[in-house]
Amino acid sequence: MRRREFITLLGGAAAWPLAARAQQAGRIYRIGFFGGFSVGAPGPETVMGLGYPAFRDELRKRGFIDGRNLVIELRSTRQEASRLYADAAELVRSNVDVIVAAGPEVAVKAALAASRTVPIVMWANNFDPLLHGYVQTLARPGGNVTGLFTRQPELAAKQVEILKETFPDRTRLTALWDALSADQLAGAERAAKSLQLSLRPLKLENPPYDIAATYRRLAEGDPQMLLVLSSPLFGPHNKEIAEETLRSRLPAMFIFKYYVEDGGLMSYGIDIKSDFRRLAEYVAKILNGSTPAELPVEQPTRFELVVNLKTAKAIGLELPTSILLRADEVIE
Repeated sequence: MRRREFITLLGGAAAWPLAARAQQAGRIYRIGFFGGFSVGAPGPETVMGLGYPAFRDELRKRGFIDGRNLVIELRSTRQEASRLYADAAELVRSNVDVIVAAGPEVAVKAALAASRTVPIVMWANNFDPLLHGYVQTLARPGGNVTGLFTRQPELAAKQVEILKETFPDRTRLTALWDALSADQLAGAERAAKSLQLSLRPLKLENPPYDIAATYRRLAEGDPQMLLVLSSPLFGPHNKEIAEETLRSRLPAMFIFKYYVEDGGLMSYGIDIKSDFRRLAEYVAKILNGSTPAELPVEQPTRFELVVNLKTAKAIGLELPTSILLRADEVIE
């Protein structure tokens, strides 16, 4: 074989995806995936309904195919904490290669309690992983945890600012929150104080939540605006929350676009599908030999402002031109 042909052959071999070579070797990878799954398949207009198919599709593109060289063990975060901890321990005993903790903080806690060596890829959507000590720094996580941090506390503050810009004459704001969205509430309260807004927190307790009763309590405070914070426990109620908000004729801000598609006025937040594709990229890198300690925690760079003009008309509001021009999507 000529020297040039030999170098070309070596170069081609080096370019083969590591996952493809592992597949040829017959290696089966195992992922434990914690997410907000309910009984049966997740609905299309939920975080998991949008995110999980994108996650699997991205892994497939990178050579990791569920049912061929990959096994994904799904575990729900919608259960008692003790059950989550037991599930995490079971996954570690089954020798999973990676644990994905998508959503609430308790999923990361449970995974860490089960192992300090198995790689954990988090989607930190409702909490601050740096503030809570799960990583040393975002640039250098330093342990067995990495992934994405959606910066929901800062997003909550930005949502308050957009509400104030949209309705400058309104001063009374109510925020729907629960125990899993406490970090976001703190961010919203700081923003409200700086903007001289009166913010009334209305906490939802004892899931599954009684949304109708919550909105009856909401009306007693005579709010002028509503902020619905992000919680995985709100997910099963998203349609009902959007409907009750529309019925109350309140201008409301949400985190996810699907609330607006169901009749909410506006949302400002992340692109779920994009985030879950990034999660899959992290998992693929780890399966290909990277370690969490060397993979910086990533933060979203793209946020979506979505407004529903049909809802605005239904509740007798005219949105400022500045907001309509800033919107990434206007539903008419």
